[in-house]
Amino acid sequence: MTSKTNVAPMGGACDNRFTRVRDAFAQCLETGLEHGGAVSVVVHGKTVVDIWGGYADAARTRPWQRDTLVNAWSVTKGIVALAIAMLVDRDKLDYASPIARYWDKFSAGGKERVSLDHLMSHQAGLNGLRVPIDEAGLIKGTPFLDALAAMSPLWEPGSRCIYHTFSYGSIAGETVRRVDGRSVGRFVAEEIAGPLGAEFHIGLPESEDARVAEMLEGPRASEWIADVRASAFPHSCENPVPRALAPNLRTWRAAEIPGANGQTTARAIARIYGMMALGGRWEGMRMMRQSAIEEAIRPRFRGVDDSFGAPAAFAAGFQIDDPHYSSRASTETFGHNGWGGSAGFADLGAGVGFGYVTNLMLGFDDLDPRRKVLVDAVYDALQS
Repeated sequence: MTSKTNVAPMGGACDNRFTRVRDAFAQCLETGLEHGGAVSVVVHGKTVVDIWGGYADAARTRPWQRDTLVNAWSVTKGIVALAIAMLVDRDKLDYASPIARYWDKFSAGGKERVSLDHLMSHQAGLNGLRVPIDEAGLIKGTPFLDALAAMSPLWEPGSRCIYHTFSYGSIAGETVRRVDGRSVGRFVAEEIAGPLGAEFHIGLPESEDARVAEMLEGPRASEWIADVRASAFPHSCENPVPRALAPNLRTWRAAEIPGANGQTTARAIARIYGMMALGGRWEGMRMMRQSAIEEAIRPRFRGVDDSFGAPAAFAAGFQIDDPHYSSRASTETFGHNGWGGSAGFADLGAGVGFGYVTNLMLGFDDLDPRRKVLVDAVYDALQS
């Protein structure tokens, strides 16, 4: 624990039954584990927690507001997984089909049998590039996509799992564009965020910059990158190397980086997962069939992620069996965490949608107990 620090007053509200979630969040702020952030919980379609606090900038001059946006890193992967699931539900995509069926040039280099399922479960053999590329190439998009389309797999697809940090989102996003005609950012805006009244931007207009929180790199936030790059597998960390403070650049915010640069709120994440927790329904709308959600969350991989050397479990783009909630939630729980702290998940068994965002990126659970503390408080409330 760090020493106590002067924090901004908290805002928002929660149902009386869930005051322990507010208390857990307040404790994180008071002890300095949290600089600025928000947490939101939806249960059976009703928002029971929607709170925020701390500061949106390093100088502590901007208190976190109800509408503060923040880069949620790989929480974005779960929203892209939902976009893919919706297109599967509409018979525009098939998880078992080769990606080359939708993107002709992707078949180059012997990738003609790499399936959407391989990609969504980080088993595609495309976790890195054989050629160097800088952050500008990732932000521009086309250079990164062209390199991925031209390359051969780094290892036999389906033979192991190595986390696809950036390539997961870029390839999935291009697949969405090929079958739908819209970029994945536009699809999310028009088919998910808009109907749900849930702000989730993959590609942020400059007009919204004043609401965006400044990202801060805390202790050991980037330590995993060195560990991954030192692992036994080639290109086991993406080119380019992720940078914790890249989201503070206007060019990063403007780009569509579908594995990493979603700008959002905890409320939006909770509403999106809350819709899935209701089987695809929300306030009288049918967003997708429950059977499509069930197919999307079917396990594709359980084992060891060879980049991290740690247990991992993936459905079609969603993390499952996550230790932050697996001991408390139902077996039908799925979502995606983000680098440094942010998280979102749905628990079908309990009807729960959960969202948490932060601008203080911390490393590993011994330094960052925030997700576990907040999730435990939710389930303590549910079981009280």
